[in-house]
Amino acid sequence: MITLTGHLICSGEAEAALVRAHLPDHIRLTRAEPGCVSFLVTPTEDPLVWRVEESFADAPAFQAHQTRSRASAWWQATCHIGREFQTRGL
Repeated sequence: MITLTGHLICSGEAEAALVRAHLPDHIRLTRAEPGCVSFLVTPTEDPLVWRVEESFADAPAFQAHQTRSRASAWWQATCHIGREFQTRGL
């Protein structure tokens, strides 16, 4: 199993608004991917930070997710937002 944990860190309210606008579709699409075991992106006490917890069945499923998400509206809107992630199992 491949897991990714960490944080999505916005620099201000404009970035946080982008996350709120695009996150529901990103979650829906990711959870529908083959090999997605779990995918949670939850707000923290800081309104500019979200906790990210992902699990995929194997490396091919995780890589497919990375490829799909990099070509998505989510990535187009949020690629400049700070990310601090740790991946285990690769």
